Amino acid sequence: MKLLSALALAFVAVGCSDGGTSGAPVASSSSSSTSSSSSSSTSSSSSSGGEPDDPLLTARPYERTVPASYDASKPAPLVMLLHGYTSNAKDQDAYFGISALAETKGFLVALPNGTKDAAGNPFWAATDACCNFVNAAVDDVAYLRAVLADMKLRYAVDPKRVYVVGHSNGGFMSHRLACELAGEIAAIVSLAGGQFADATKCTPSAPVAVLQVHGDQDETVTYEGGVFFGKSYPSAKQTVATWAAKNGCSPTLEPARDALDLERTLAGAETTVARHACTTGAAELWTIAGGKHVPTFAQPAWAEAVYSFLDAHPKP
Repeated sequence: MKLLSALALAFVAVGCSDGGTSGAPVASSSSSSTSSSSSSSTSSSSSSGGEPDDPLLTARPYERTVPASYDASKPAPLVMLLHGYTSNAKDQDAYFGISALAETKGFLVALPNGTKDAAGNPFWAATDACCNFVNAAVDDVAYLRAVLADMKLRYAVDPKRVYVVGHSNGGFMSHRLACELAGEIAAIVSLAGGQFADATKCTPSAPVAVLQVHGDQDETVTYEGGVFFGKSYPSAKQTVATWAAKNGCSPTLEPARDALDLERTLAGAETTVARHACTTGAAELWTIAGGKHVPTFAQPAWAEAVYSFLDAHPKP
């Protein structure tokens, strides 16, 4: 229970952090059809009500953000954002600034929520380590596949530019989706998530571009790897190395050559960029020197950096 409390406290911080996103448009909780926000040109709606109908989505509706610039005659990129344990789609979106960037960049956003455990904490049944701690009978791969299918039926989604972004438990789930839905997903960005400890459990059908972002002082999902309730998770470097092997990249993580200034409470360009050389897909590690589990990101710099990686890695 001590670990669960620590994880819960970490994500209370997500909900309370302004993350530099004050005033950012977020998805509406209404079940009506798409409606415009009076304070933003970005519109949003809930998946409940309307066509098409899927039992998985009826039981667990999701939110979506559609930029006012959306044109059904022009296929648009899709970003699905996955929140962390105890968090929710709305708070995660405000923290990451994804919907706030959607209007500028012209991409669609899907904002699903995890299942709630007995304590009412939303979670994703991702890897064996995180975070289905109550062993609930939940198939989140099937659910999130249904979310992607629903978005593709409702909107003109570019099949070569379907992306997933996640934080912590959502990062773990992003990795699992890349393993199991590699034919659909072009790239993922995981903040403080991780791969399966047993790499043989990940069998992608195609290369996927993967960016792992991790603070080296993360107190919850540690940079060097660790154990949750007897189930281990790999280090940030091992997570990226696993993807390098899956994608047929060089086994050597090239020394960091670039640095980014993304965390506004840390001085200078604190985030180093290292990568494996790949001809298909990508395997990249951004290390936030001094970064914790819930970094205080400068916005829109963080959101723009995340989307820049995604946008650079469509399916061939």
